[in-house]
Amino acid sequence: MSGQQSIEQLSINTIRTLAMDAVQAANSGHPGTPMALAPVAYCLWNRFLRFDPADPAWLNRDRFVLSVGHASMLLYAMLYLCEVRETGDGHEPGHDLAVTLDDIKQFRQLDSKCPGHPEQHCTTGVETTTGPLGQGLANSVGMAIAQRWMAGYFNRPGFDVIDFDVFSLCGDGCLMEGVSSEAASLAGHLKLSNLCWVYDSNRITIEGKTDLAFSEDVAARFRAYGWKVSRIEDANDLDALTRAFESFKNETEAPSLIVVDSHIAFGAPNKQDTHGAHGEPLGEDEIRLAKKNYGWPEDAKFLVPEEVLGHFRSGIGARGQAARDAWTTMFRAYGEQYPELVDQLSKMESRQLPESWDQDLPEFPADPKGVATRASSGKVLNAIAKEVPWLIGGSADLAPSTKTLLTFDGAGEFHAGGGRNMHFGVREHAMGSILSGMALSNVRPYGAGFLIFSDYGRPAIRLAAMMNLPVIYVFTHDSISLGEDGPTHQPIEHLASLRAIPNIVLIRPGDANEVVEAWRVIMQLQRQPAILVLTRQAIPTLDRTRFAPTSGLAKGAYVLADAENGKPEVLLLASGSEVSLCVQAYEELKGQGIHARVVSMPSWGLFERQSREYRDSVLPPEVTARVSCEQATTFGWSKYVGSNGTSIGIDTYGASAPYKDLLQHFGFTVDRVVAAAKQQLETAVNAEVRCSDSSQTCQDEHIFLLSSPILDYKRQGQALIGDPESFLFSSSVKETTLPRFLVNQTHECEQSRPVA
Repeated sequence: MSGQQSIEQLSINTIRTLAMDAVQAANSGHPGTPMALAPVAYCLWNRFLRFDPADPAWLNRDRFVLSVGHASMLLYAMLYLCEVRETGDGHEPGHDLAVTLDDIKQFRQLDSKCPGHPEQHCTTGVETTTGPLGQGLANSVGMAIAQRWMAGYFNRPGFDVIDFDVFSLCGDGCLMEGVSSEAASLAGHLKLSNLCWVYDSNRITIEGKTDLAFSEDVAARFRAYGWKVSRIEDANDLDALTRAFESFKNETEAPSLIVVDSHIAFGAPNKQDTHGAHGEPLGEDEIRLAKKNYGWPEDAKFLVPEEVLGHFRSGIGARGQAARDAWTTMFRAYGEQYPELVDQLSKMESRQLPESWDQDLPEFPADPKGVATRASSGKVLNAIAKEVPWLIGGSADLAPSTKTLLTFDGAGEFHAGGGRNMHFGVREHAMGSILSGMALSNVRPYGAGFLIFSDYGRPAIRLAAMMNLPVIYVFTHDSISLGEDGPTHQPIEHLASLRAIPNIVLIRPGDANEVVEAWRVIMQLQRQPAILVLTRQAIPTLDRTRFAPTSGLAKGAYVLADAENGKPEVLLLASGSEVSLCVQAYEELKGQGIHARVVSMPSWGLFERQSREYRDSVLPPEVTARVSCEQATTFGWSKYVGSNGTSIGIDTYGASAPYKDLLQHFGFTVDRVVAAAKQQLETAVNAEVRCSDSSQTCQDEHIFLLSSPILDYKRQGQALIGDPESFLFSSSVKETTLPRFLVNQTHECEQSRPVA
C-alpha cells in the first residue's frame, strides 16, 4: 500500500478511513464530509496552520474552527494524526495524547473524548463547540476580532506577539443559516483579513440536493460583503488548495472565502454525491468498496500506517514547534522591554483581574426618584473598563439606549484601530456568537441589546454557557415599563426562559447600588456567562442606612428589610424594579401592625448555590404566607412562594401606553401587594390542620411533631404549649390561634393524653 501511494495520498486516505470506520462502529454519525474534505484538512494543517501539537494552547497559534460540526471525525482524525497533546486546567501542555486511537474507536459513546459534535470543554484542540450550523463561523469572526484588538493593544514595533490567523470550515447548511450572513457582513465591513472560511460546496443536504432550497450565487454574495473569493474546482487538487491558502496569507484588505467543489463520500461508489452519506453510516459493504477504491486493505479497521504519523510529525509537528520556539524567543525580549504589557497579557489569558480594578466604582446616594438601572450600569461599566483594558464590547445598534458606550478618554472605536467600542449593527444572533469567539481568545467581551431581542441571540447564549465562557450580556428595557413601544418590545417570558439555561448567572438588580454589586460579581466570574437585566425607567435608589447593604446580592437573595422583631409573618419577594414596590408595601403593612420581610432576589441561580441554612434564613420554611412580585411571567416563582403563595406578575402580553398607566392597568401597585399580603395572612390563619393519615380536620387531641419548634406560643389570650419537639393542643383551640408555621403542612400525629 505504501509503495503504491504518495505519502500525501496515504495521509489523506487515512483520514477518510478513520472517519468511515468510526461512524460505522458508532452506528451513527456523518462520514461523507470527512471523506470529501480530507485533502483540504491535510493541506491546511500540514502545510499552513501555525499550530504546535505539543502546546495546543499556545497564545499565538492559528485557530481552526469546524463550523460544520457534524463532520467531527475529520477534526478528531487530525488531532490524533498530528499527535496533539492534552493540556491541564491551566492550559499547560502535557504528555498524553488529546485524542487516541482508542478514543476514536469510542466515537459518540458516553464519556468519550470524541463526542458526536466537537465540544471545546471536552477535547483539547477543539477551539469552540460547534454543531448548530453557522455558529462556528460567527465564533471565528469573534476570534479574528479579538486578534485584531490584541494586536493593536499589545504589539509594539519589532514585536508582533499577536498575529494569528483564523480558519473555519463550513458547508452549505452553515451558509443557509442567518447567523453566518450576519457575521460575514460584519467581517467584510471590518476588513478582517486574518479570517479565512473554506466553503465545502458539495451540493448535498439531508433531504437531497441543495437545489431543493438553495440556489443563490454564494461567491457573488460574499463579494458583495467585501470578501476576497477564490474557487477550487476539485477538492483533491492539493496544488490548487496550496495556492488558495497562500493567497489568503498574502491578503491584507479583506477576509477570504475559498469555495471548494467537493464530492460527499468521495470514493464510495454507491453513496458518493448522495444524501445517503449525510448523517448515517455507509454500511460495511460500501466501506469495503470505498477502501478498495483507495487502494486500502478492505477488511482493515482503524488502520493508521506508521509512516503517516511520522509524516505529520515532520510536517505540522516540526513546523509548529519551530514557530513557537521563535515566538518564545521574541516574547522573552518583548517582556524585558514591556513587563507591564506581559503582566496584563498574563492576567487576561488566565482570566484574572488587575489589582484594585474595582477601587473607583461609583456609589449612588439615596433618592426616591432614583435612576434607571441601565443608566447606573453605564457609569459602572465605564469605571471598570478604565481599569480592565481587555473589557471590550458594544451593542446591536442600541448603545445610546443600553448605555453601554465607553466614553472615557482613550476608549476609542474598534474600527478606527484598536479601540474598545464595538458596533455590531442590528445583528443580535451574530453578536452573541462573536462574543463567544472573543471570549475563547480570552478578551472579556460584553454585548448589549433589549431583553426582548435576547431571543434572537439565544442559541449563542446557550453555547457560551455550555463552553463555560464568561461573556457578559447586558439586556435593558426589561419589562412592560418600557411603555409605548408596546407588546412587541415588552418581554414577558424572557426572564424565565433565560433562567432555565444551565450555567447562566442572571442578575436583575433592584436599584443603582445593586447594579454596582452586580457588576462586581459578574467581573469575577471565570467560567460562566452573565446576563445583566436592567430597567428603562428610573427606580428609587434605596437608603442603605435603613436597609441591608447590597453585599447580599452576591448570594442571589438577601433580607432587605425585616420585621422589627425579626419574626416576619409574611414574606415579600421581588427582583429589579419591583423591589422598591415591595419596600413601599412593607412600610404600609408595618403601619398596620403586620410584620413583613422584604427579600430582594436579583439572582435565583446564585441563591440556589447557597447552603440550605442560608436559604432557610432568608426564606424561613415556617413562614408560608408569601407574595412575589415581578413584571414578567409568574412561571417559576412557585418554587419560592409555595403552591399556595401569591405571585403578582403578567402572564399575558403587554400593551402600548405610558408605563405608569401600564403599571396601574396590570396591577403593579402598592395597594395590590398589600392586599395580597393580607390575603396570604388570612389564608394562613384560617387553614385547616389535617392529620397525615386522614382527609378530615383533626378533631381529637393530638401531638403534632414539628420541624421548627416554638415554645409557649400565645396569641389573643389563648395558648399552644409544648416542648422543643412537639406541641399539645385541643380541638377546642380555635384555628385562628394556630401558629402560622402549621399552614399548608402535613404533620405526623399520634394519639395523646387528654389536655388537663
